Amino acid sequence: MRKDARRMIDLVRAQTLIFDCDGVVLDSNRLKTEAFRTAALPYGDAATDALVSYHVANGGVSRYVKFSYFLEHIAPEHAPETTGPGLEALLAAYAEAVRAGLLSCTVADGLDELRAATPRARWMIVSGGDQSELREIFATRRLDGYFDAGIFGSPDTKDEILARELATGTIRHPALFLGDSRLDRDAAVRADLDFVFVTKWSEWVEGAAVAKNAGIPMVGCLSDMLED
Repeated sequence: MRKDARRMIDLVRAQTLIFDCDGVVLDSNRLKTEAFRTAALPYGDAATDALVSYHVANGGVSRYVKFSYFLEHIAPEHAPETTGPGLEALLAAYAEAVRAGLLSCTVADGLDELRAATPRARWMIVSGGDQSELREIFATRRLDGYFDAGIFGSPDTKDEILARELATGTIRHPALFLGDSRLDRDAAVRADLDFVFVTKWSEWVEGAAVAKNAGIPMVGCLSDMLED
């Protein structure tokens, strides 16, 4: 990590660290992209490709929103004569396709060291992933113990989660949001949280350029937060 970026990330003072899941704690962005593709295939290649493009362009948005948008806008445009699975069936197919990957994908290096370096801070997951699924996966993989301030996800949006946890005092300032998508950045801004762009597993193509132009600190992965 560049020294100028390191000075902008004050781990010593941080009271709360908020982590996105996919692409930050877990290397799961690609497997979720493929799960969207698998679920939508009954509607044909054109509709499937359009859903995947919409998914990648809207990283951090919940599967409920994406599949609803797919059925309301993408499928009628790209597969108007096709009768395929409805919302619940698409969600079930997606969940089945993604679960095995979440149980086996790579976990970010440096969690133990970062936890030891931030003893005063609460840790929280705020994700676009399904909340029940997240809690099950994190418990099974023995990651839930890191996140003493809670593991939260959809169907609540990130804005809703952050507003609620700020109102209850669970999120305390100074707070850092570590994310890998435009939505993460925007949610952090709206909640008045400092933001760190985590780049290594991100699918936000223009993210590095946006972060550079806006003076947003960037790290490759979580372990880079500890480098001098």
